[in-house]
Amino acid sequence: MCDTVCGLGPRGAVFAKNSDRPPAEVQLVRGVGGRPAGGRLATQYLDIPDAGSAATLLSQPTWLWGAEHGVNEHRVAIGNETVWTTLDAAAQPDGLIGMDLVRLGLERGTTATEALEAMTDLLSTWGQGGLADAIDQQAYFSSFLLCDPTSAWILETSGRSWAAKPVEDRAALSNRLTLRDDWRRASPDVAPGTDLDTWRDPAVPTGLADGRLAASRRFLDGQGADLAPAAVAAHLRDHGQGPWGAPGSPGRVDPPPTELLDDWTGMSVCMHLAGAMATTSSMVVELPVDGPWRGWVAPGSPCVSVYLPVLGPSGDRPAVVPEAVGDDGLWHRLAELRDRVQAEPGRLDEVRQVLDPLEGDAWAEAEALGDDGAAWAPAAAGWCGRLAQSLGRLGV
Repeated sequence: MCDTVCGLGPRGAVFAKNSDRPPAEVQLVRGVGGRPAGGRLATQYLDIPDAGSAATLLSQPTWLWGAEHGVNEHRVAIGNETVWTTLDAAAQPDGLIGMDLVRLGLERGTTATEALEAMTDLLSTWGQGGLADAIDQQAYFSSFLLCDPTSAWILETSGRSWAAKPVEDRAALSNRLTLRDDWRRASPDVAPGTDLDTWRDPAVPTGLADGRLAASRRFLDGQGADLAPAAVAAHLRDHGQGPWGAPGSPGRVDPPPTELLDDWTGMSVCMHLAGAMATTSSMVVELPVDGPWRGWVAPGSPCVSVYLPVLGPSGDRPAVVPEAVGDDGLWHRLAELRDRVQAEPGRLDEVRQVLDPLEGDAWAEAEALGDDGAAWAPAAAGWCGRLAQSLGRLGV
């Protein structure tokens, strides 16, 4: 389960994703430097020729080589979504999994279109196959949202088959196929005019994604020409009642849902299916037409976490990434806090009273620092220290 959005505007693009995974599966964010082409590359299940890599920021479940989402030095961002098709994913031989393709697209694409071409060439050559959820022992196929400062693509897949559509201005994905016969590119086996809804597995109800997809589309429809990253962060905290908790102007606090109803109410953008699925990492990325990208990463579930600012690379300077977003121990503390709030939803008010001032200060300080990487490093260390202290105040 996941939810991904992007928007193209006059000043560039904004990309964002909530990664929903098994609640106990650790997911950390780390910067990875570039490497030259040559030799072999060990993906999750396959060794393939190494075409080299751009520098990337990756959000990774710690047992995976690939990534749930990320951004590269060329200001390309990609995220994937689980989808269910009539082809049995569990019956496929080992190949590339969706998270491999996210990372490979980021490593090889200087634009969203170049990343799309790299990913679809890899699909054609290697196919999809292998467990993508080790806890629940599940294999699945993926859809993808690819975005750069001026363009974006939706890519949907079933095994080696794929179809893609360019994004006009805004797009949202959740856990269902969304393309019909409106795709613009496809693998050779997809006949002209094919309705991708014929790929959909009728045994898997679309209701598990429809509500979240509608919430994301409503949010996007209500925004101005340029998406505001703080507004996007508030959307990623949606517990079924709409956006809340925008960094810097938090306002009301919406507690998480307590049960999943027959109409799928309770399956929200900020995911809280106790014992089954939770948002384990969240990211918002601003992709300007000029200058380095900026990101905001919330380790764990965004409702009980802080979106910490990240500065993208520029020239020889690497990205400035707060250590907290890659800290296993801190991730577990935030997971404990999430579980406490799920058991007692009213406690979320107390949590936000402690975390909101830190988040607002971090966003304001990052804005004031501009692209001064030397000043960002000590500032990021300060945000991480305050977050650890704040969690101590909350008893985790």
